[in-house]
Amino acid sequence: MRFPKPLVLAIAAAILPPVFAAPVLAASNTLVGWAMLPADTFSDGPTSGQMANANPYGTFQPPYENRQPVQGFSAVLPGAEENSFVVMTDNGFGAQSNSADTLLRLYSVRPDFRTATGGSGKVSASDYLSGAPLARFTHPSRLTLNDINQKLDLPIQADYRFYYNDGSKPRVASDIEFGRLLTGADLDIESVRRDKNCAMWFGDEFGPYLIKTDASGTVTRSAISLPGVYAPQHKDVVAGRATANLGGSGGFEGMAINPRGDRLYTLLEKTVNGDPAGTLRINEFDIEQERYTGKVFFYRMQAPEHAIGDMTAIDETRFLIIERNGATATSGTPFKRIYLIDTRGVDSGGSVRKTEVVDLMQLADPDDLNGDGQRTFTFPYVTIESVLPLDSRTLLVTNDNNFPYGGGRGLNADVTEFLKIRLAKPIPGVRPPHLQQMKDARRCEVASSTKQG
Repeated sequence: MRFPKPLVLAIAAAILPPVFAAPVLAASNTLVGWAMLPADTFSDGPTSGQMANANPYGTFQPPYENRQPVQGFSAVLPGAEENSFVVMTDNGFGAQSNSADTLLRLYSVRPDFRTATGGSGKVSASDYLSGAPLARFTHPSRLTLNDINQKLDLPIQADYRFYYNDGSKPRVASDIEFGRLLTGADLDIESVRRDKNCAMWFGDEFGPYLIKTDASGTVTRSAISLPGVYAPQHKDVVAGRATANLGGSGGFEGMAINPRGDRLYTLLEKTVNGDPAGTLRINEFDIEQERYTGKVFFYRMQAPEHAIGDMTAIDETRFLIIERNGATATSGTPFKRIYLIDTRGVDSGGSVRKTEVVDLMQLADPDDLNGDGQRTFTFPYVTIESVLPLDSRTLLVTNDNNFPYGGGRGLNADVTEFLKIRLAKPIPGVRPPHLQQMKDARRCEVASSTKQG
């Protein structure tokens, strides 16, 4: 989820001392790798941010002429080789109403992790198909989602002459119009998975919808709704055919795929009206049948005001879930943790068991990898939305920096940090993702022509 902080919060934070204080004692889980992507990292593309809110911290003010921000990562997948990853940007500048000129993209990135034995701590672009290093984030580093074959049964910006079909707004960029490129006003994608047939599935918050594309990012069918659940932007709510029963930005923040590649598990970010307070639905989806199975589990948050950031499968019944609140080091007391849940033996309609794996506000950092002079590492960003198990003892975690806004560590635009976390207690049964999934990625991506940028 992406949302700018109002200027009043920035002013209050500048006047009042932060409530949060870093823990004194080191945790048993350890930061073993750290890398950072600067806030002002851009790729080529149509002008973005023309309708975005101003940055209250004064830097990197929109709009961005002939540029797209390479920021706002809401999902991560294994890349084409061991040192690269594919990250997905979400809807843009925080709302459907200000993100019409922001493209929905996946980028290949290559973190050079700073470790106890070296590493620059920098994140660079890499080739989407090979993982090879690139000097800049250009066409070979990415995919841009598109509906060139007009499969979606939703209005999109490419259908309009002016953004939002409003003559007072700027004209829709020719790239968007002729390529039918998807934007942050069309969908708010927050999760992505690749299935065994090379298709990619995106979890959206506006419907909430499931969006299916081929390996090149081209939509292959109409959007799939979650039966009986309607966010305010759902097409049936907008048309007056249904009533919203899910809060805005409450859709599919997390989505996992089982190791067999034939089931998706979608996790809502907010509670459906009528469900117990502080519970979130996990729905099972049959990929081959392209329909929901009717099986549903409930995840109970530690507090009703919390939200989730990601959901990643360990095996057929176990999943990692990021749970967090909206506080940061400059506003409130941050709660940022990763839990292991298990659906084994849980009947449909039941609540899953959960066990804390990592407190992201208390990691041992004996080598001070981020250079802040501390031996305890904290990760106090508003939104932390990506987790990928690399082996039974190591997790990759990264934040959504809500560019150009911030306030996570200080009163400035946030950067994107990549963490490698060494677990004090291993998770049995974790299979390193880069072996088979890298082979699958190469097979799928080489087989599909990348026709758009």
